[in-house]
This record gives sequence, C-alpha cells and structure tokens, in this order.
Amino acid sequence: MEVDHDLVAVDEFDALIIEVKVPPKVSALPPTPAPAAPRVRPILNDAWLHDKVGKYPAKTHAQKVAKELGVQSGLIFLPGQDDKNYEDSDMGPGFRQRRYFYYLSGANFAGCSVTYDIARDHVILWIPYTDPRNVLWFGTTPSIEETKAASSVDDVRFVAGLERFLYTTLAPGSTVFVLHADQAPQLENTKGVVHIDTVKLKPSMDAARVIKTDFEIEMIRRANVVSSAAHKAVLGRLKRLANEREIEAIFRGFGTAQGAKRQAYPVIAGSGTNAATLHYDANNHPLAGQQLCVLDGGAEWKCYASDVTRTFPISGQWSPEAAAINAVVERMQEECIQRIRPGVVFYTLHLHACIVAVTELLRLGILHNGTASEIFSRGTVAAFFPHGLGHHVGLEVHDVSGRESLLLGSAGVGKGRRIGGAMGKRELMSPEMLGVMYRDAVAQSSTSAKGRQKLEKNMVVTIEPGIYFCREYIQAYFLDNPLHAKYINKKLLEKYYPIGGVRIEDCILVTEDSYDNLTTIAKGDDMLKIINNPL
Repeated sequence: MEVDHDLVAVDEFDALIIEVKVPPKVSALPPTPAPAAPRVRPILNDAWLHDKVGKYPAKTHAQKVAKELGVQSGLIFLPGQDDKNYEDSDMGPGFRQRRYFYYLSGANFAGCSVTYDIARDHVILWIPYTDPRNVLWFGTTPSIEETKAASSVDDVRFVAGLERFLYTTLAPGSTVFVLHADQAPQLENTKGVVHIDTVKLKPSMDAARVIKTDFEIEMIRRANVVSSAAHKAVLGRLKRLANEREIEAIFRGFGTAQGAKRQAYPVIAGSGTNAATLHYDANNHPLAGQQLCVLDGGAEWKCYASDVTRTFPISGQWSPEAAAINAVVERMQEECIQRIRPGVVFYTLHLHACIVAVTELLRLGILHNGTASEIFSRGTVAAFFPHGLGHHVGLEVHDVSGRESLLLGSAGVGKGRRIGGAMGKRELMSPEMLGVMYRDAVAQSSTSAKGRQKLEKNMVVTIEPGIYFCREYIQAYFLDNPLHAKYINKKLLEKYYPIGGVRIEDCILVTEDSYDNLTTIAKGDDMLKIINNPL
C-alpha cells in the first residue's frame, strides 16, 4: 500500500516530521482559519543597536596605559585567551576573551597576542592563521584585512612571526611589561638580558580602564538598552509565568535574539525569601504564593557589560509591607543618583543611602530604641543593607576601580570579605566598616577620603541600594549580638521576612557636570503598568 506524504520542517524542534496526506471527505466541513499570529510590540531600535560606531580604539587605550605607566620605552605584551576543553572532555566552555588583552586589541577570538612598542607608539595585533582543514570543522577567524578594519591597531600580523619580532625588537636592557609572570613571552633567543616587569602594568591598565572612552560608553549604553528591553519582556509576560526559571529563560532568550548572546553575569531571578540572597542563581522556585521577585540581569554587548536590577510584585500589586520597603529603596537610589557629578567622593553617596535607610526603617518601626545617629554610628543598618552602593561597570560587570577604591579606602576599614571566604570585587559592608565611615564623615577627618575614589567624567558606576530580610544573617550577626539586637524590632520582622528583599540598580555615566542614566527600564508605577498591561 502506497501512502502519500510530505516532509514538514518543524522550526521549534529543528526536525522533520512525516505528515500523511488523507484525501478529504466530500462531507467534511471547511477548515477553520488559523489564528492570526500575535503582534509583537517593537521595543528596540534595531538599526541603531547594530549600527557600526567605528573602529575599536585600541591605539587610544594603549596610549592611555603608557601614560599611566610613566615610562618612555619598553614593550607591553599581552596574550589573548586560547580555546580550551573541560578536563577529560572534548567539549569546553564558551570562549571568553581576556579583558586586559581585549582592551588593547579589540580582538574577540582565540589564539591572539598584542604588543605595544611604547617608544615607537606602535600597536601590533598578532592573529592565528586558519588552516583550511579547520575551516571545515570550525569555520574561519577574521582575516588580517577584516581585523585592521575593525580595530585602530597599527598593524596586524600572523602570530607565527611573533618570536622573530621579539628577537629583532628587544635590545639588551629592554623591558617587557606583562600582567603575570606566566604570561611572559618565551625569550630564549634574545640578543641580551631583557627585564620582565610583572608589577607596573596591571595598576596602570586599571587606572586607564576606569575612565571610559566614547566608544566604550556607547557599547555600555547598548548593553543597557538590550538589558532594559529584556527586563520589559519579562514584566510584560510575568502574569503568565509559574517558575523563576521561566523568568531567566525569557531574559536570556531576548538578549540572544538581539545579538547579545552572552550575559555579563548569571541571571538572578529570586522570588520570595530567595530575594534575600544577594547572588542567588538557582532560579528554580515556583512563583506561586510569593510576593516579590528580584530580577538582576545584564547582557554584554561587544564584550562590555551592563548591570540592571528591578524588584516587582508577582501579582502586579504591592502588599503594604512590600510597598513600604520598595519606597525606601526608591528613595535611597533616587537621592544618590541626583547627587552624582565629578568630584563627589563615592563613599559619601553610600553614607547618604544608609542615612535614608536608617531614617525610613525607624519610621516603619523595624529599627527602634535609639536615634538615627546612634543606630548609624553602631552600623546596625548593615543588617538590612549589607553591601556597597555600587561598583564600576565596563569590560567586567564588577569592573576595575583604578588605584583607589570606591568605598573602602586606606583609613583602616580593610577590604570587603564574606564571612567564610573572599567576595571578589563586591564589597561587604560590615557594621564595623560602616561605623568607621560614619565617624570619619562626622569628624570631617582629613584622612576620611584618603584612598576613596572621587567620581570623574566618563566613569560608569552602578547605584544599587537594597533592603533585605535574610533571617539567617540577621539572626546570627545582629539579633544574637546585644550591641545591635536592642535596635531591631524582632517581632515586627516576622511581617517582612516573606518579602525577601528589594534591590533597584541602574548604570550611571558621570558627565561633565552631572550624570546620564544609561538604564532605561521603568520603575515604580510605570513598571506596574507593564505588568498589568501584558504584551
């Protein structure tokens, strides 16, 4: 028996199915018209997003680094990232370029190196030759001509010629500046003694990176626009979602569809008490019965990060307690953003956020039995606002801060640490740290700003205050400590623990005399309108 059939492509599953063709009966009803495809509201200017800005300013970046180094000669050498596999596997993680290398090259593919001859003011990008057999399996890498067109380096050469270049370039007594000893080039055949400096380059590059070029600002702006639109996509579908993992899927999928395939950091979609964990990323909890969700997600654009957080009521309406805490955080953020301008010492913004938090938590009765000054001087507000107000954003989401810290200077407060381990670039605000910062500010000590960074034009920083109700943390380090316990209304906390936490975060560009908020997703009532008028 022969069966008439067609092969039908199913896009959703990237597969083929066999569709058997059955002759229609004469008495069959006419087919029901297919429903019209839903209209998707455009929320991005795609032409602007993908418009070319110009060449990557690698030469400008190299000159900035040389200025920070303060030397007249020497060779900067930076290797890029190679492809690598997992242990005992023929598969590996997605490629991620070394950020210091990218800063001087603009090359986002494996197997490269870059050199900058300081005396000659000459940048050479060294790229791999792609064997035609590799093209069959993995495709090609950018050619010399394509790489020259994309970056302002002076020259592009094949990496096979690097060893000979070093031999002919490095005279006896020359200095090669590298980030780490294990990244130094192999120099067995040099004409004399060559000095390898592993100390000066990193702080010089950090100082150069902290002030962004116009190109970098444009990339960070685009990353923020994509992330803001992804947040909007989640809000517009929120009432149809049942689990945190769906929030992450929409957010990541939207970025990928726009061309931002990589996230700057793992998406945080924490509902209920999960919102009280700062770096929660399990994203696998049902939304039913939870009041709020903290969505902290930021896409990368051309290797540049964004960092955007919104907290929203899952039902589309705030509970009285959630509304009260959201209002506190909104005030903390807005008043700090309004104070941004060149010359402002960033830690004073953090102190202002703490003052607002103490004042408002006293008004709500969560803090009690003391004045605002008394409670602040003890640092008790760290029970609810335990992290720094913000950080730099650039080639890393927690970008380098240069030779000074945004918050923790050299006045003896130490570096941010998590109890039980290092926290990296994020700074934990312990009660002791807050106490020192507060007393320095009150005394207007000449050392209070020492080592703490002033804002400058073309810095990009986050402003991300938060109020959290993490039962385990508050119990262990505040309620069990008589110094703090007397100021905290333990009974009232039971009403707020289910909230989890509220955090609001925007990326802010410091301008000539003010600021520019690069994050465009709505807050407050405008955010609720998106939730309650879904896409």
